[in-house]
Amino acid sequence: MILTSGANRVAVKQIDAYAKEKIGRATPDYVRERTGFAIGGIPPLGHIHPIETYIDEDLLDYEEIWAAAGSPNSVFKMKSKDLPEMTGGEIICIKEK
Repeated sequence: MILTSGANRVAVKQIDAYAKEKIGRATPDYVRERTGFAIGGIPPLGHIHPIETYIDEDLLDYEEIWAAAGSPNSVFKMKSKDLPEMTGGEIICIKEK
């Protein structure tokens, strides 16, 4: 899973290098099976199965961030500094240059 700032476009080839494999866009069925949530409402934590997570370093520029809370119509606020510990995610440079 890639958690990125809405201002950034993900550099897919960089993610391939971090993951040490080629990544691609997940199908809706795969997402629901792995996370328990539908695309459009996937929260950064609370998934059915552990998910390798990468965090856009630019998210940490914000004191607070808003994340999906399980449905396309719900969000929650959290401190960006808590995201790595809560998700087990790795902070990396994600944005396309």
